[in-house]
Amino acid sequence: MDSRIYYEVRPLYKNEWEDAMQLAWDTFLIFEAPDYSVKGVHNFKSFVRDPLLKKMFTYGEYIAIGAFIDKRMIGILGVRNTNHVSLLFVDQEYHRKGVAKSLIRRYFRDAKKEGITYVTVNSSPYAVGFYHKIGFTNVKDEMEKDGIRFTPMRIEL
Repeated sequence: MDSRIYYEVRPLYKNEWEDAMQLAWDTFLIFEAPDYSVKGVHNFKSFVRDPLLKKMFTYGEYIAIGAFIDKRMIGILGVRNTNHVSLLFVDQEYHRKGVAKSLIRRYFRDAKKEGITYVTVNSSPYAVGFYHKIGFTNVKDEMEKDGIRFTPMRIEL
């Protein structure tokens, strides 16, 4: 029996923003929030609900790529400042099936075409192993800012 899943990876349409941020929030609550303080959870929620972030996306200043099965969004990648991954979330049902890697690869392909030579991420504790596996290296040890725990990382393209 074929256990592979088939999904499309593409830039988000403007009308998909709210669904993308809801997916990020729902997934955050399951996998990230247990490692964060109340302040950190609140600050993450403020980030995904920030009308300025939505406006940046609407004006093409924030990159958002989604993974879809039919019309159902199963993953989201968000990039700010053209080379900083600020969101990467995959629906719990599709974890460890290559979806996050596909989102990253799509972004890397597009970034290289734009002349971007490196990418950074502030990895959550949960995702450190994933980022290491795909080639990111730590820039600094884990830190905390505004209740958000993260490890700064970088990869050369």
